[in-house]
Amino acid sequence: MKETFLGLIILLIGTQCSLAQNTPAEQEVIDLSKDKWQWMADKDAGKLTELFHEKAAFVHMGGSWGTEQELNIIKSGGIWYKQADIHNVSVNIIDNTAILLNRITLLAVVGGNEVTNPFMVTEVYVKQTNSWKLGSLSFTKLLTPGDR
Repeated sequence: MKETFLGLIILLIGTQCSLAQNTPAEQEVIDLSKDKWQWMADKDAGKLTELFHEKAAFVHMGGSWGTEQELNIIKSGGIWYKQADIHNVSVNIIDNTAILLNRITLLAVVGGNEVTNPFMVTEVYVKQTNSWKLGSLSFTKLLTPGDR
């Protein structure tokens, strides 16, 4: 009886571990997203220019705009994405499109003021000629218990 119970526990743990694994393509997008947060913190416009699709859309709490304006904001320090603490990440790939969701706490400097906000960030990537391009980045502020 003990051996059967132990075997069942091992089987359940093994099944949960295998379900939590990402495909190589999913992991590639997750890693790219993580790199993007670092490039944004570093204000590395060169790497971001390579990553952002020329027709990308960026949605923030204060408005929405395209790639050129997002890059100019990052270069000028209008928004400095100082640090993104990633709490959860999931990705779904549909054909040549990857939809990634990040639950983050973002420490940023906006208009000279340091702010921290909890966000759900939606990132949409499109695979073009064997590389992923960011097509959309949208921030949705999450309510905290004190916000209600």
